[in-house]
Amino acid sequence: MTRTWLQLVVLTALLAASVRALGQADTGSIVRIRDTGDRFELTLNGEPYFVRGAGGQGHLDVLTAAGGNSIRTWGADHAGDVLDDARAHGVSVTLGIWIQHPRHGFNYHDKNAVEKQREMVRDVVRKYKDHPALLMWGVGNEVELESDPNLVFPEINNLAKIVKEIDPNHPTMAVLAGTIDNKIAAFVRHCPDVDLLGVNAYKEAPEVPAILHEQGYDGPFLLTEFGATGHWQVPKAAWGAPIEPTSTEKGESYEDAYRRGVLAHPETCLGSYVFLWGQKQEVTPTWYGMFLPTGETTPALDSMWRVWSGAEPPQHAPAIGKIASPVALDLVDEATEFAASVDATDPDGDALTYTWSISPESTAAHVGGDREAVPESLKDLVLEQGASARIRTPSRQGAYRLFVTVTDGTGRAATANIPFMVR
Repeated sequence: MTRTWLQLVVLTALLAASVRALGQADTGSIVRIRDTGDRFELTLNGEPYFVRGAGGQGHLDVLTAAGGNSIRTWGADHAGDVLDDARAHGVSVTLGIWIQHPRHGFNYHDKNAVEKQREMVRDVVRKYKDHPALLMWGVGNEVELESDPNLVFPEINNLAKIVKEIDPNHPTMAVLAGTIDNKIAAFVRHCPDVDLLGVNAYKEAPEVPAILHEQGYDGPFLLTEFGATGHWQVPKAAWGAPIEPTSTEKGESYEDAYRRGVLAHPETCLGSYVFLWGQKQEVTPTWYGMFLPTGETTPALDSMWRVWSGAEPPQHAPAIGKIASPVALDLVDEATEFAASVDATDPDGDALTYTWSISPESTAAHVGGDREAVPESLKDLVLEQGASARIRTPSRQGAYRLFVTVTDGTGRAATANIPFMVR
Protein backbone atom coordinates (compact mmCIF):
# COMPACT_ATOMS: atom_id res chain seq x y z
CA MET A 1 0.00 0.00 0.00
CA THR A 2 2.83 2.43 0.85
CA ARG A 3 4.46 1.94 -2.54
CA THR A 4 1.19 2.48 -4.41
CA TRP A 5 0.38 5.64 -2.43
CA LEU A 6 3.84 7.11 -3.00
CA GLN A 7 3.61 6.47 -6.73
CA LEU A 8 0.22 8.20 -6.84
CA VAL A 9 1.59 11.26 -5.05
CA VAL A 10 4.60 11.51 -7.38
CA LEU A 11 2.58 11.07 -10.55
CA THR A 12 -0.04 13.59 -9.41
CA ALA A 13 2.71 16.13 -8.80
CA LEU A 14 4.23 15.49 -12.23
CA LEU A 15 0.87 15.90 -13.96
CA ALA A 16 0.14 19.11 -12.04
CA ALA A 17 3.51 20.54 -13.06
CA SER A 18 2.84 19.66 -16.70
CA VAL A 19 -0.57 21.33 -16.62
CA ARG A 20 0.96 24.48 -15.09
CA ALA A 21 3.62 24.55 -17.80
CA LEU A 22 1.01 24.28 -20.55
CA GLY A 23 -1.05 27.07 -18.99
CA GLN A 24 -4.61 27.25 -17.82
CA ALA A 25 -5.94 30.08 -19.98
CA ASP A 26 -7.12 29.62 -23.53
CA THR A 27 -4.07 31.39 -24.89
CA GLY A 28 -1.30 30.04 -27.05
CA SER A 29 1.93 28.80 -25.55
CA ILE A 30 5.21 30.62 -26.11
CA VAL A 31 8.16 28.38 -26.85
CA ARG A 32 11.75 29.53 -27.27
CA ILE A 33 15.16 27.99 -27.88
CA ARG A 34 17.82 29.79 -25.86
CA ASP A 35 21.56 29.64 -26.38
CA THR A 36 23.00 30.01 -22.88
CA GLY A 37 26.57 30.03 -24.13
CA ASP A 38 27.43 26.47 -23.18
CA ARG A 39 24.19 24.74 -24.15
CA PHE A 40 20.83 25.11 -25.88
CA GLU A 41 17.69 25.14 -23.79
CA LEU A 42 14.03 24.81 -24.76
CA THR A 43 11.57 26.89 -22.73
CA LEU A 44 7.78 26.58 -22.57
CA ASN A 45 6.03 29.68 -21.26
CA GLY A 46 9.31 30.84 -19.76
CA GLU A 47 10.15 27.58 -17.96
CA PRO A 48 12.87 25.08 -19.03
CA TYR A 49 11.27 22.16 -20.84
CA PHE A 50 13.11 18.93 -21.69
CA VAL A 51 11.13 16.79 -24.11
CA ARG A 52 10.32 13.30 -22.81
CA GLY A 53 8.16 12.41 -25.74
CA ALA A 54 6.63 9.63 -27.79
CA GLY A 55 5.61 9.34 -31.41
CA GLY A 56 1.90 8.51 -31.33
CA GLN A 57 -1.39 9.87 -30.09
CA GLY A 58 -2.94 7.33 -27.72
CA HIS A 59 -2.39 5.91 -24.24
CA LEU A 60 -1.68 9.38 -22.80
CA ASP A 61 -2.55 8.23 -19.29
CA VAL A 62 0.24 5.66 -19.55
CA LEU A 63 2.61 8.26 -21.02
CA THR A 64 2.18 10.67 -18.12
CA ALA A 65 2.35 7.87 -15.54
CA ALA A 66 5.71 6.85 -17.00
CA GLY A 67 7.04 10.40 -16.80
CA GLY A 68 6.49 11.43 -20.44
CA ASN A 69 5.39 14.96 -21.24
CA SER A 70 5.00 15.30 -25.01
CA ILE A 71 3.78 13.58 -28.17
CA ARG A 72 4.71 13.98 -31.80
CA THR A 73 2.47 13.61 -34.85
CA TRP A 74 3.51 13.16 -38.47
CA GLY A 75 0.60 15.10 -39.93
CA ALA A 76 -2.18 17.47 -38.91
CA ASP A 77 -5.12 15.12 -39.45
CA HIS A 78 -7.56 15.49 -36.53
CA ALA A 79 -5.07 17.94 -35.01
CA GLY A 80 -7.73 19.75 -32.99
CA ASP A 81 -8.76 16.57 -31.19
CA VAL A 82 -5.13 15.55 -30.67
CA LEU A 83 -4.22 18.93 -29.18
CA ASP A 84 -7.29 19.01 -26.94
CA ASP A 85 -6.62 15.51 -25.63
CA ALA A 86 -2.98 16.34 -25.02
CA ARG A 87 -3.87 19.47 -23.09
CA ALA A 88 -6.33 17.53 -20.94
CA HIS A 89 -3.46 15.23 -19.95
CA GLY A 90 -0.90 18.01 -19.40
CA VAL A 91 1.05 16.94 -22.50
CA SER A 92 2.55 19.11 -25.23
CA VAL A 93 2.48 18.38 -28.97
CA THR A 94 5.03 18.66 -31.71
CA LEU A 95 2.49 19.01 -34.50
CA GLY A 96 3.68 17.51 -37.75
CA ILE A 97 2.78 19.05 -41.09
CA TRP A 98 2.93 16.35 -43.74
CA ILE A 99 5.16 17.58 -46.59
CA GLN A 100 4.95 15.51 -49.77
CA HIS A 101 7.80 13.18 -50.77
CA PRO A 102 9.37 12.91 -54.21
CA ARG A 103 9.42 9.11 -53.76
CA HIS A 104 5.63 9.25 -53.59
CA GLY A 105 5.47 11.13 -56.88
CA PHE A 106 5.50 14.77 -55.77
CA ASN A 107 7.30 17.01 -58.27
CA TYR A 108 9.24 19.86 -56.64
CA HIS A 109 9.76 21.41 -60.07
CA ASP A 110 5.99 21.85 -60.46
CA LYS A 111 5.42 25.45 -59.31
CA ASN A 112 1.66 25.03 -58.97
CA ALA A 113 2.02 21.92 -56.78
CA VAL A 114 4.65 23.63 -54.65
CA GLU A 115 2.48 26.71 -54.14
CA LYS A 116 -0.54 24.57 -53.28
CA GLN A 117 1.53 22.81 -50.61
CA ARG A 118 2.68 26.16 -49.23
CA GLU A 119 -0.94 27.29 -48.92
CA MET A 120 -1.78 24.07 -47.08
CA VAL A 121 1.00 24.86 -44.61
CA ARG A 122 -0.34 28.38 -44.09
CA ASP A 123 -3.82 27.00 -43.41
CA VAL A 124 -2.59 24.50 -40.80
CA VAL A 125 -0.48 27.05 -38.96
CA ARG A 126 -3.22 29.69 -38.90
CA LYS A 127 -5.68 27.14 -37.54
CA TYR A 128 -3.63 25.71 -34.67
CA LYS A 129 -0.94 28.27 -33.77
CA ASP A 130 -2.75 29.53 -30.67
CA HIS A 131 -3.55 26.19 -29.08
CA PRO A 132 -2.09 25.97 -25.54
CA ALA A 133 -0.75 22.42 -26.07
CA LEU A 134 1.32 23.30 -29.16
CA LEU A 135 5.07 22.94 -28.57
CA MET A 136 6.59 23.24 -32.05
CA TRP A 137 6.02 22.50 -35.74
CA GLY A 138 7.41 19.44 -37.47
CA VAL A 139 7.88 20.68 -41.04
CA GLY A 140 7.99 17.37 -42.90
CA ASN A 141 9.19 13.91 -42.00
CA GLU A 142 11.91 12.14 -44.01
CA VAL A 143 11.01 14.14 -47.12
CA GLU A 144 14.52 13.60 -48.45
CA LEU A 145 14.37 9.79 -48.18
CA GLU A 146 15.35 8.19 -51.51
CA SER A 147 15.53 11.67 -53.02
CA ASP A 148 18.03 14.50 -53.52
CA PRO A 149 18.40 16.59 -50.34
CA ASN A 150 19.59 19.47 -52.48
CA LEU A 151 16.16 19.42 -54.16
CA VAL A 152 13.89 19.19 -51.11
CA PHE A 153 15.84 21.01 -48.39
CA PRO A 154 15.57 24.49 -49.98
CA GLU A 155 11.79 24.11 -50.07
CA ILE A 156 11.72 22.84 -46.47
CA ASN A 157 13.53 26.06 -45.58
CA ASN A 158 10.95 28.10 -47.50
CA LEU A 159 8.14 26.35 -45.63
CA ALA A 160 9.83 26.98 -42.29
CA LYS A 161 9.99 30.69 -43.11
CA ILE A 162 6.29 30.65 -43.96
CA VAL A 163 5.49 29.02 -40.61
CA LYS A 164 7.55 31.57 -38.68
CA GLU A 165 5.98 34.52 -40.47
CA ILE A 166 2.56 33.39 -39.26
CA ASP A 167 3.62 31.99 -35.89
CA PRO A 168 6.74 33.45 -34.28
CA ASN A 169 5.96 31.78 -30.96
CA HIS A 170 6.79 28.15 -31.82
CA PRO A 171 10.02 26.74 -33.27
CA THR A 172 10.20 24.90 -36.58
CA MET A 173 11.86 21.52 -36.94
CA ALA A 174 12.73 19.44 -39.99
CA VAL A 175 12.94 15.69 -39.39
CA LEU A 176 15.44 13.65 -41.40
CA ALA A 177 15.73 9.92 -42.05
CA GLY A 178 19.01 9.22 -40.33
CA THR A 179 22.39 10.74 -41.06
CA ILE A 180 23.85 8.79 -43.99
CA ASP A 181 25.08 10.23 -47.30
CA ASN A 182 26.29 13.44 -45.64
CA LYS A 183 22.71 14.74 -45.61
CA ILE A 184 23.33 16.71 -42.39
CA ALA A 185 25.87 18.86 -44.22
CA ALA A 186 23.25 19.48 -46.92
CA PHE A 187 20.74 20.48 -44.24
CA VAL A 188 23.21 22.98 -42.77
CA ARG A 189 23.77 24.42 -46.24
CA HIS A 190 20.14 24.76 -47.29
CA CYS A 191 18.09 25.23 -44.09
CA PRO A 192 19.34 28.25 -42.11
CA ASP A 193 15.77 29.26 -41.21
CA VAL A 194 14.84 25.93 -39.59
CA ASP A 195 15.17 26.34 -35.82
CA LEU A 196 16.23 22.84 -34.89
CA LEU A 197 16.94 19.47 -36.42
CA GLY A 198 15.03 16.25 -35.82
CA VAL A 199 16.75 12.94 -36.55
CA ASN A 200 15.09 9.54 -36.88
CA ALA A 201 17.73 6.94 -36.01
CA TYR A 202 17.74 3.36 -34.79
CA LYS A 203 20.86 1.23 -34.45
CA GLU A 204 23.00 4.35 -34.79
CA ALA A 205 20.91 6.44 -32.37
CA PRO A 206 23.58 6.56 -29.62
CA GLU A 207 26.06 7.96 -32.15
CA VAL A 208 23.80 10.71 -33.57
CA PRO A 209 25.31 13.62 -31.56
CA ALA A 210 28.82 12.74 -32.72
CA ILE A 211 27.70 12.30 -36.34
CA LEU A 212 25.94 15.68 -36.33
CA HIS A 213 29.12 17.34 -35.13
CA GLU A 214 31.23 15.54 -37.74
CA GLN A 215 28.93 16.75 -40.52
CA GLY A 216 29.01 20.37 -39.35
CA TYR A 217 25.85 20.74 -37.28
CA ASP A 218 26.29 21.93 -33.70
CA GLY A 219 22.82 23.40 -33.21
CA PRO A 220 19.95 22.05 -31.12
CA PHE A 221 18.38 18.74 -32.05
CA LEU A 222 15.76 16.22 -31.01
CA LEU A 223 16.06 12.47 -31.48
CA THR A 224 12.64 12.20 -33.12
CA GLU A 225 12.46 8.43 -33.61
CA PHE A 226 14.47 5.70 -31.91
CA GLY A 227 13.89 2.26 -30.51
CA ALA A 228 14.35 -1.22 -31.90
CA THR A 229 17.20 -1.90 -34.30
CA GLY A 230 15.89 -1.19 -37.80
CA HIS A 231 14.84 -4.09 -40.00
CA TRP A 232 17.43 -2.96 -42.56
CA GLN A 233 20.17 -3.14 -39.90
CA VAL A 234 19.86 -6.75 -38.66
CA PRO A 235 21.12 -10.13 -39.94
CA LYS A 236 18.90 -11.90 -42.45
CA ALA A 237 17.85 -15.42 -43.29
CA ALA A 238 19.25 -16.95 -46.49
CA TRP A 239 16.13 -15.84 -48.41
CA GLY A 240 16.36 -12.25 -47.14
CA ALA A 241 13.93 -12.21 -44.21
CA PRO A 242 15.25 -9.88 -41.48
CA ILE A 243 15.70 -11.45 -38.05
CA GLU A 244 13.69 -9.51 -35.49
CA PRO A 245 15.15 -8.97 -32.01
CA THR A 246 13.09 -10.22 -29.09
CA SER A 247 11.08 -7.62 -27.20
CA THR A 248 13.57 -7.93 -24.34
CA GLU A 249 16.48 -7.12 -26.66
CA LYS A 250 14.50 -4.17 -28.02
CA GLY A 251 13.92 -2.83 -24.52
CA GLU A 252 17.68 -2.80 -23.99
CA SER A 253 18.13 -0.89 -27.27
CA TYR A 254 15.61 1.77 -26.21
CA GLU A 255 17.36 2.40 -22.92
CA ASP A 256 20.85 2.44 -24.41
CA ALA A 257 19.82 4.87 -27.16
CA TYR A 258 18.22 7.23 -24.65
CA ARG A 259 21.07 7.22 -22.18
CA ARG A 260 23.87 7.61 -24.75
CA GLY A 261 22.13 9.53 -27.54
CA VAL A 262 19.99 11.90 -25.46
CA LEU A 263 20.93 12.24 -21.78
CA ALA A 264 24.67 12.22 -22.44
CA HIS A 265 24.47 15.35 -24.63
CA PRO A 266 22.58 18.08 -22.74
CA GLU A 267 24.55 20.78 -24.54
CA THR A 268 22.68 20.24 -27.83
CA CYS A 269 19.94 17.65 -27.27
CA LEU A 270 16.57 19.11 -26.25
CA GLY A 271 14.96 15.70 -25.73
CA SER A 272 13.43 12.96 -27.83
CA TYR A 273 10.36 11.16 -29.16
CA VAL A 274 10.44 7.39 -28.76
CA PHE A 275 8.99 5.21 -31.55
CA LEU A 276 6.33 3.88 -31.59
CA TRP A 277 3.84 4.78 -28.86
CA GLY A 278 1.26 2.43 -30.25
CA GLN A 279 1.30 -0.46 -32.72
CA LYS A 280 1.72 -0.85 -36.47
CA GLN A 281 2.58 -3.36 -39.15
CA GLU A 282 6.05 -2.71 -40.50
CA VAL A 283 7.75 -5.92 -41.67
CA THR A 284 5.94 -7.60 -38.77
CA PRO A 285 3.14 -6.49 -36.42
CA THR A 286 5.57 -6.46 -33.47
CA TRP A 287 8.80 -4.87 -34.71
CA TYR A 288 8.32 -1.22 -33.72
CA GLY A 289 5.22 -0.95 -31.54
CA MET A 290 5.58 -0.48 -27.78
CA PHE A 291 2.04 -1.81 -27.38
CA LEU A 292 0.30 -4.89 -28.80
CA PRO A 293 -2.89 -4.53 -30.85
CA THR A 294 -4.76 -5.76 -27.77
CA GLY A 295 -3.25 -3.00 -25.62
CA GLU A 296 -0.56 -4.82 -23.61
CA THR A 297 2.72 -2.95 -23.07
CA THR A 298 6.16 -4.40 -23.83
CA PRO A 299 9.63 -4.20 -22.24
CA ALA A 300 10.31 -1.06 -24.32
CA LEU A 301 7.80 0.82 -22.22
CA ASP A 302 9.43 -0.43 -19.03
CA SER A 303 12.74 0.96 -20.30
CA MET A 304 11.27 4.37 -21.03
CA TRP A 305 9.46 4.46 -17.69
CA ARG A 306 12.80 3.85 -16.01
CA VAL A 307 14.75 6.56 -17.86
CA TRP A 308 11.95 9.14 -17.86
CA SER A 309 10.87 8.85 -14.23
CA GLY A 310 14.01 7.49 -12.59
CA ALA A 311 11.93 4.73 -10.98
CA GLU A 312 10.85 1.21 -11.80
CA PRO A 313 7.36 0.71 -13.24
CA PRO A 314 4.81 -0.76 -10.82
CA GLN A 315 4.56 -3.86 -13.01
CA HIS A 316 7.08 -5.25 -15.48
CA ALA A 317 6.66 -6.99 -18.81
CA PRO A 318 7.84 -10.61 -19.06
CA ALA A 319 11.39 -11.20 -20.28
CA ILE A 320 12.28 -13.53 -23.15
CA GLY A 321 15.69 -15.17 -23.26
CA LYS A 322 15.33 -16.91 -26.61
CA ILE A 323 12.91 -18.69 -28.91
CA ALA A 324 14.03 -22.07 -30.24
CA SER A 325 12.81 -24.49 -32.91
CA PRO A 326 14.39 -26.78 -35.49
CA VAL A 327 12.60 -24.79 -38.21
CA ALA A 328 14.35 -21.54 -37.30
CA LEU A 329 16.05 -19.97 -40.33
CA ASP A 330 15.69 -23.25 -42.18
CA LEU A 331 14.00 -24.81 -45.21
CA VAL A 332 11.33 -27.26 -44.04
CA ASP A 333 8.77 -29.62 -45.55
CA GLU A 334 5.08 -28.89 -46.00
CA ALA A 335 2.53 -30.01 -43.37
CA THR A 336 5.15 -31.38 -40.98
CA GLU A 337 4.90 -31.28 -37.20
CA PHE A 338 7.70 -29.62 -35.24
CA ALA A 339 8.44 -28.43 -31.73
CA ALA A 340 9.11 -24.89 -30.50
CA SER A 341 9.95 -23.42 -27.12
CA VAL A 342 10.52 -20.05 -25.54
CA ASP A 343 12.57 -19.18 -22.47
CA ALA A 344 10.45 -16.60 -20.62
CA THR A 345 10.34 -15.31 -17.06
CA ASP A 346 8.37 -12.64 -15.22
CA PRO A 347 10.24 -10.18 -12.95
CA ASP A 348 7.16 -9.88 -10.73
CA GLY A 349 6.51 -13.60 -10.48
CA ASP A 350 3.23 -13.43 -12.43
CA ALA A 351 1.86 -16.52 -14.12
CA LEU A 352 2.55 -16.49 -17.85
CA THR A 353 0.35 -17.40 -20.80
CA TYR A 354 1.83 -18.37 -24.18
CA THR A 355 0.21 -17.81 -27.56
CA TRP A 356 1.84 -19.19 -30.72
CA SER A 357 0.91 -18.39 -34.32
CA ILE A 358 2.22 -18.57 -37.89
CA SER A 359 1.83 -15.89 -40.55
CA PRO A 360 3.18 -15.54 -44.08
CA GLU A 361 6.15 -13.22 -44.44
CA SER A 362 5.11 -9.71 -45.45
CA THR A 363 5.75 -9.07 -49.14
CA ALA A 364 5.51 -5.27 -48.83
CA ALA A 365 8.48 -3.58 -50.46
CA HIS A 366 7.91 -0.26 -48.72
CA VAL A 367 10.41 2.05 -47.04
CA GLY A 368 10.09 4.87 -44.56
CA GLY A 369 7.23 3.31 -42.61
CA ASP A 370 4.71 3.43 -45.45
CA ARG A 371 1.43 1.68 -44.74
CA GLU A 372 1.46 -2.14 -45.08
CA ALA A 373 -1.20 -4.80 -44.97
CA VAL A 374 -1.03 -7.16 -41.99
CA PRO A 375 -0.41 -10.77 -43.09
CA GLU A 376 -3.25 -12.96 -41.88
CA SER A 377 -2.49 -15.47 -39.15
CA LEU A 378 -2.95 -19.05 -40.41
CA LYS A 379 -5.47 -21.20 -38.58
CA ASP A 380 -5.23 -24.66 -37.03
CA LEU A 381 -1.45 -24.97 -37.25
CA VAL A 382 -0.75 -24.74 -33.49
CA LEU A 383 -1.49 -28.12 -31.98
CA GLU A 384 -0.29 -27.51 -28.41
CA GLN A 385 0.30 -24.17 -26.65
CA GLY A 386 2.62 -23.44 -23.75
CA ALA A 387 6.26 -22.59 -23.05
CA SER A 388 6.84 -25.62 -25.26
CA ALA A 389 4.54 -25.97 -28.23
CA ARG A 390 3.75 -28.46 -30.99
CA ILE A 391 3.07 -26.91 -34.37
CA ARG A 392 2.56 -27.96 -37.99
CA THR A 393 4.17 -26.21 -40.96
CA PRO A 394 1.84 -24.71 -43.61
CA SER A 395 0.86 -26.88 -46.56
CA ARG A 396 1.92 -24.29 -49.10
CA GLN A 397 5.44 -23.29 -50.12
CA GLY A 398 6.71 -19.85 -49.14
CA ALA A 399 8.30 -17.74 -46.43
CA TYR A 400 6.68 -17.64 -42.97
CA ARG A 401 7.22 -16.49 -39.39
CA LEU A 402 6.53 -18.31 -36.16
CA PHE A 403 5.39 -15.85 -33.47
CA VAL A 404 5.04 -16.24 -29.72
CA THR A 405 3.38 -13.74 -27.40
CA VAL A 406 3.86 -14.10 -23.64
CA THR A 407 1.43 -12.26 -21.36
CA ASP A 408 1.38 -11.94 -17.58
CA GLY A 409 -2.28 -11.14 -16.91
CA THR A 410 -1.54 -7.54 -15.80
CA GLY A 411 -1.50 -5.91 -19.23
CA ARG A 412 2.18 -6.60 -19.95
CA ALA A 413 3.60 -8.79 -22.72
CA ALA A 414 6.72 -10.00 -24.48
CA THR A 415 7.13 -11.12 -28.08
CA ALA A 416 9.53 -13.03 -30.29
CA ASN A 417 9.46 -14.60 -33.73
CA ILE A 418 11.61 -16.59 -36.12
CA PRO A 419 11.44 -16.79 -39.92
CA PHE A 420 11.39 -20.10 -41.80
CA MET A 421 10.79 -21.27 -45.34
CA VAL A 422 8.47 -24.07 -46.52
CA ARG A 423 9.92 -25.78 -49.60
